[in-house]
Amino acid sequence: MKQLLVRHKQIILFIVAGGLSAIVEIGSFKMLSVYLPRIFASEYNLYGIKYPFSNILSTSCGIITNYFLSIWFVFERGKHSKRKEFAYFISVSVVSTFISLFLFQILYHFVFKDAIDLGIYVLSQEMTSKITSIVIVSLLNYSIKKKVIFNG
Repeated sequence: MKQLLVRHKQIILFIVAGGLSAIVEIGSFKMLSVYLPRIFASEYNLYGIKYPFSNILSTSCGIITNYFLSIWFVFERGKHSKRKEFAYFISVSVVSTFISLFLFQILYHFVFKDAIDLGIYVLSQEMTSKITSIVIVSLLNYSIKKKVIFNG
């Protein structure tokens, strides 16, 4: 068991860092999706897009959290300078954000039609869509960040 943990240490740390980043992202999304519609009525539906500002702002919080956790705990520095590394990280994250936003809309409109009752907590349609899109995009992010950004 110990050998398995040592061999997969980076993946385990990536999952922990991703989990913490996801908590920041989901928590900020929940907060923003409740309070932003009070300020911007179009937050519920901006040209057919549900919760656009909440999604973008919460994803940005998750990206920044993930960057710092990644450089502190997960990845070794690659051959890139810190500035270039950060630029690559942000570039990949921006593309990932668009993929995540697209997935969120598809999941929200076509897949998750009802809330999911977990007994002690009810996952709304938007929260289920957000969590699912985070998981899918995280798989893509790990491979790109490991091979391109931090392995240079």
